[in-house]
Amino acid sequence: MKKTQQLLDVTFWKFVLVGIANTLVGTTVMFVAYNALHLSYWISSASNYVIGSIVSYFLNKYFTFQNKEKSVKQVVIFIFNITICYLLAYGFAKPIISWVLSNQSKPVQDNLSMLAGMGAFVVFNYLGQRIFVFKK
Repeated sequence: MKKTQQLLDVTFWKFVLVGIANTLVGTTVMFVAYNALHLSYWISSASNYVIGSIVSYFLNKYFTFQNKEKSVKQVVIFIFNITICYLLAYGFAKPIISWVLSNQSKPVQDNLSMLAGMGAFVVFNYLGQRIFVFKK
């Protein structure tokens, strides 16, 4: 129980606030790229994380985790974390949602896959940033 309380402390709620800001920007980019620009699932969802990750790095580093370290290594670990979380979240979401919603159109499947991928990404990313990127 104590381990759970440590993961859900004030740092968690700051991460949630940063995530809301990132979600508003990134989700808009992703769905406009897919639905208005007709870019692929992978390009649309990746564009969300390229833009959102830049904002996320700086807000989480200085606001959420109050990390003052200046290091290229930390940036590399952050990029690695984001990449792994993205591939896991969206890699699992697409086939699962496509299977569950096999009777729906491809745009419905892809849009719901992107939403499911976002949810999975948040969980993976929080744990990765807290445990590996900005650990104390």
